[in-house]
Amino acid sequence: MKTKVMVFTVLFVVLAVSFAYSQTPSAAELLRRVDDNEVYTTIEYEGEMIIEYQNRRYVKTMKAWARENTDSFSEFTNPEDRGTKYLKRGGRLYVYSPDTEEVMLISGHMLKESMMGSDLSYEDTIDNEKLSARYNPVLAGSEIRNNRDCWVLDLSAKKKSESYPKQKLWIDKENGDCLYYELFALSGVKLKEYNLKRIETIGGRRFPVETEIRDLLRRGSKTTLVLKNIILDQPIPDSVFSTRNLER
Repeated sequence: MKTKVMVFTVLFVVLAVSFAYSQTPSAAELLRRVDDNEVYTTIEYEGEMIIEYQNRRYVKTMKAWARENTDSFSEFTNPEDRGTKYLKRGGRLYVYSPDTEEVMLISGHMLKESMMGSDLSYEDTIDNEKLSARYNPVLAGSEIRNNRDCWVLDLSAKKKSESYPKQKLWIDKENGDCLYYELFALSGVKLKEYNLKRIETIGGRRFPVETEIRDLLRRGSKTTLVLKNIILDQPIPDSVFSTRNLER
């Protein structure tokens, strides 16, 4: 009798676990998984921006630091752009040009312009706010993407001020990776595509380290962003995000 009870208990636990994993997660839970992997407290990295545009190829390198969604600093190190620096602080974005030795404020419609000729806008590069704080998610079903079984999420912006009022995400069912996503205008016109190329486990999270971006308003254009030597969630001195560091 005791053996039978144990067998039934084990069988019940196995079935319960299998049932739990077979359940469809909520849209909010899926979006939380993406946020948990990709949104950081701080980040420091070396980056490579490979721009392919109208049959030409440009490679730009940089060092970058960022803190939550408030502060960021980046400095380009490739010969053509060496010394060009960007600082986000107090909700404002500044650029320093070594050619003019001047600091310029980037604001308004300029934030939507291409950064360094890439498929990324200025505001694309400095945003680090949770998607769950900005969008309402709806589970739209499941599809195969990049040869992986994925959940599909449709996102609608909570505020009219969002640059991309609608998004569509493909999230790997097995590990929660956001493999692919599309950004839309309010009219429904697709503006950009992001395709995850490579991911690494850093500090217990699955973090995207190589992403391909296409701005669909630019013909024959593609940008690959590669992050290296990444340090996540470690303190960064306030001096990094200072105007003095920008002009130095």
